[in-house]
Amino acid sequence: MSFEWIASHQSAKPTTEIPLLSSADIRAIEASTEPIIGQPGLMEQAGLAIARWVLAQAPHAHFFWIACGNGNNGGDGAEAAIHLHRWGKTVYVSAVKSPKSAPADASRAWTRLVAEGIAVHHEAPDSWDVCIDALLGIGLQRHPEPPYAEWIKRINQAAKPTFAIDVPSGLDADTGSTFEPVVQASATLSLVGLKPGLFTHQGRDVCGDIWLHKLGTESTTEHIRCTLNPTPKPLPRPHASHKGSFGDVAIVGGALGMQGAAVLAACAALHAGAGRVFLAFLNSEGLQGVGIPPDIMLRSPDTLPHQGLTVVAGCGGEHDIGHHLPHWLELAERLVIDADALNAIAIRPDLAQALVQRRADTTVITPHPLEAARLLGCKTTQIQANRLDAAQRLAETFQCTVILKGSGSVIAAPGRKPRINPTGNGRLAIGGTGDVLAGLTGTLLSQRSTAWEAASESCYIHGLLADQWPQQTTLTASRLIEHL
Repeated sequence: MSFEWIASHQSAKPTTEIPLLSSADIRAIEASTEPIIGQPGLMEQAGLAIARWVLAQAPHAHFFWIACGNGNNGGDGAEAAIHLHRWGKTVYVSAVKSPKSAPADASRAWTRLVAEGIAVHHEAPDSWDVCIDALLGIGLQRHPEPPYAEWIKRINQAAKPTFAIDVPSGLDADTGSTFEPVVQASATLSLVGLKPGLFTHQGRDVCGDIWLHKLGTESTTEHIRCTLNPTPKPLPRPHASHKGSFGDVAIVGGALGMQGAAVLAACAALHAGAGRVFLAFLNSEGLQGVGIPPDIMLRSPDTLPHQGLTVVAGCGGEHDIGHHLPHWLELAERLVIDADALNAIAIRPDLAQALVQRRADTTVITPHPLEAARLLGCKTTQIQANRLDAAQRLAETFQCTVILKGSGSVIAAPGRKPRINPTGNGRLAIGGTGDVLAGLTGTLLSQRSTAWEAASESCYIHGLLADQWPQQTTLTASRLIEHL
């Protein structure tokens, strides 16, 4: 396999369900592949791939600083330096420690580098055209120490093109958390397989463009930690269809002063293609000035039909939603639980138990990190420290499908490998976009066979709208709906 562009800070390529591999699984694949590939070995192949990729990114650069650590990441950098040197580039190789203390493969790379007549320095150069970050790799579990920390700061302050190998130094490959300081890469080349940390939490902000080169290796099912959420296929709308063909969605929410959230969810459900949309306010006082399209049917919560209905509960619900949740947890055929409905479940064991007892694959919850922390009885920092595990814990605890919102939203469900959504960007960090996601999810849940499919597709579409948003135009929730 050759180089494959996967994503940038603001967008991602349409993709299938690409596997994401943990650091431990990457090492297992490397260990099983190395004995059977012969020569050149994986590290030599990696060095050649890195050198070719960096030159493709910066074809006119001449002076390359290769900042190397003492592990295999540094060995990859040493191999890349050999090729760049042979191709007539000036290479300045910095190593934190003596190469003699490196692992076996890396040590052989350093021996080859010295044999090429390339000097090894223990300090950073004064200036450079391009930096190759081969400092810390996928094994990092703590904040970079001196001199790594000083070199990372130098790299970031220089504001020169910086290309990271596997992950930017300072990024946890498995979780997307960063250990400060962290390299701000222009682009990252992930070798053997893609790592979860590239796509969630702080990963997308530090990786730049994300590329993949498998080096001829293949992963198997047992190696897959999670996957990238794949591009959905559009649902056909046959000519001989009617409004009953595309689902009935009811939005239950909108306490006094919060009706706008419920309206946003209802409009999103409508624009997403629901056959009929009902809006049941928890409090209908003070509705003057709240724009409700005539396509949406107003009901009170206790007059909504039960049969065939998909309910979206919680948008703008405040404390009032807790009074209505027992009814819908028991009777709704399909249910999306958002916002204040999640907060009610977090403090009421009876509601949590009712959620657990619902029929499998009919329910989606959509917490942001703070709501997730309330549901799991922990701190938000603990949720963000390992978003994959947190989403899976939510799914297993409440026996439902979960969209853990945030950078690299995680979709999880009982007994399934989680997905990280590759679409979406910081434009969605504005009030009301979560209500839009809830309404969109409700429509897809009314039309798809499983909650898993609905959650995966709604998350992807919601993010894709932000990726396609005009650069100079502010995204708002109401304008986002118009693009559904």
